[in-house]
Amino acid sequence: MSQFSEDYVKQFTARRTVDPASSALVIIDMQYATGHPDGPLANRMKAEGNSVTDWRFDRITRLVIPNNRKLIKAMREAGGRVIYVTIGAGLADCSDAPAHMRGFFTSLGNYEGQPAHRIIDELAPAPGDPVVRKTTMGAFASTGLDHLLRSLGREYLFVTGVSTNMCVETTAREAADRGYAVTLVEDACAATHEDLHEGTLRNFSRFFGTVQSTDDVIKQLC
Repeated sequence: MSQFSEDYVKQFTARRTVDPASSALVIIDMQYATGHPDGPLANRMKAEGNSVTDWRFDRITRLVIPNNRKLIKAMREAGGRVIYVTIGAGLADCSDAPAHMRGFFTSLGNYEGQPAHRIIDELAPAPGDPVVRKTTMGAFASTGLDHLLRSLGREYLFVTGVSTNMCVETTAREAADRGYAVTLVEDACAATHEDLHEGTLRNFSRFFGTVQSTDDVIKQLC
């Protein structure tokens, strides 16, 4: 895409001044199932000698966990809310999940009450933090997230977690289409491959919202 085209597109993307009191950090799927280097997915890849997820889990350890911790602290201090979204089934046979997700949930033991379904300890919710469970890639399709956000008066969303090109992107796009001002925090997300991560960020920034670093977000909140 030419620079002219990039600039042309950007002029239509709304840039709104952030109000911390109307903001929320939305952390997507940071659970042991797929969001921790000692979780079921990571352990399966190690046992198979498969390096396909190495970039993902290295990035989670180096950037995603520490940067989400910073963002949680900054959001709380600014008067914003921290909202957790999880993925997984509610039933042990995963029959409440969409057909295309059941096998994946089953293979990782990702249903309510299981260790794989837990939010990782490093980013554990505080008392009073909403936790919304989804069975779909996007959080709005299978939860009351939209109702929750509107009830809490949240207009500005900062979205983080895993995977950048799957659940994070889908949720962020759904939010943008519903009128929220959405920022993807690029160094607080991870995907399986770097090219998928980078491609998602570039595409999202064209029409859906903004892409910023953790430090840039914190500056806005302070």
